[in-house]
Amino acid sequence: MAGAPSPYSSEARIKQAMAMLLNIVNDASVPRNIRRAATEALNNLRDETLTPGVRAANAIGALDAVSQDPNMPIHTRVRIWNVITLLETIKD
Repeated sequence: MAGAPSPYSSEARIKQAMAMLLNIVNDASVPRNIRRAATEALNNLRDETLTPGVRAANAIGALDAVSQDPNMPIHTRVRIWNVITLLETIKD
């Protein structure tokens, strides 16, 4: 059955995570170091030379350390955790 990818496919979840990260990157209330980590995670997700699982793992790595930053606004921390949770479902 051809057509749009399943909403549960790895690529669909990566696209959803990328949209969530773009919202963080474009939010001026988010500290610069956290926007930088979100940008790094976005770049990891865009690297199509790697498998979806590796892309997701690299992005999680970029976000994990910054997710503990005490200067992060609470709403941003929740958004980061949501992205990490979504990416953790992607396996090769």
